[in-house]
Amino acid sequence: MYASTSQLPFNFESFEGRFVPGNSTAAPSDREGRWFLVQNQSIFLLEGRKGVDQIPLGQIPEAFEGRVESIVYFGNYLGTPCWAGSVVATLELPAGFVCERLAPGQIQLSDDLLSLCGLAQQATTWEATSWHCPRCGEPAVSIRGERGKRCLRCKFDHYPHLHPAVIVLIRDGDRILLTRKSFWSKGRYGLVAGFLDIGESLEAGVRREIHEEVGVQVRDIRYVGSQYWPFPSQIMIGFVATYAGGEIRVDHSELEDARWFSVHELPEIPGQHSIARFILDHYARPEEAGNPAIGQSGN
Repeated sequence: MYASTSQLPFNFESFEGRFVPGNSTAAPSDREGRWFLVQNQSIFLLEGRKGVDQIPLGQIPEAFEGRVESIVYFGNYLGTPCWAGSVVATLELPAGFVCERLAPGQIQLSDDLLSLCGLAQQATTWEATSWHCPRCGEPAVSIRGERGKRCLRCKFDHYPHLHPAVIVLIRDGDRILLTRKSFWSKGRYGLVAGFLDIGESLEAGVRREIHEEVGVQVRDIRYVGSQYWPFPSQIMIGFVATYAGGEIRVDHSELEDARWFSVHELPEIPGQHSIARFILDHYARPEEAGNPAIGQSGN
């Protein structure tokens, strides 16, 4: 169990100095290093290896030459440069490799390796969607010493997009309200979550998402932590709240089901790598309601 959200995968703090983010200025000219090769939200790994040795080391593997787009240097892990690239969809699985979908809880990787793979996916997504200026459509180039891009014509600067989303545990004594999406594995439930709207405070976003998705009211909204989520580029901002009234009314355009569960009889819940699981592990039970690590954010 993670002691704080800063230790969760994908947050830079979880590396404890083992990973140093990079940008185009610091990129090695010889393109030597670890190659994180992404295809349709999956990662190519060397068969029969363990740990970071599952990631090819050296030049880009021969089987992938000419078949990788949006190549970007995104940092150093244990002193070794890390490269990310988007593999064309038509490339079939080369000999000596396995392809694993980047789904936390389903892919069995160490925290460091899972985090690196997620960051590689985010890096290739940004590279592939930032070739042109969003204002005038002309080609953009990397800004020296930064992660941003600059338009060659109108000089407009733009940077990797980060999408804030709130995620909240609703408590009522020894029961909690959990939700289910139709595409999740059978029997799995999680927390109410959604993206922030323009002009919304975090607390207002929590209240709106809860009301829209499950129709109830809450009070005592309290912040508990955050997690960067590179699928492709969210920051998940976690809260707990106390049920204040109303009957469950499921928004079936968003959810398949929502219901109350006893904290002593929970269904399948999100995996250990997610902030949803962190919140459930640390704040679901009534005796954890007064946890001093939580600071009140709003009513």
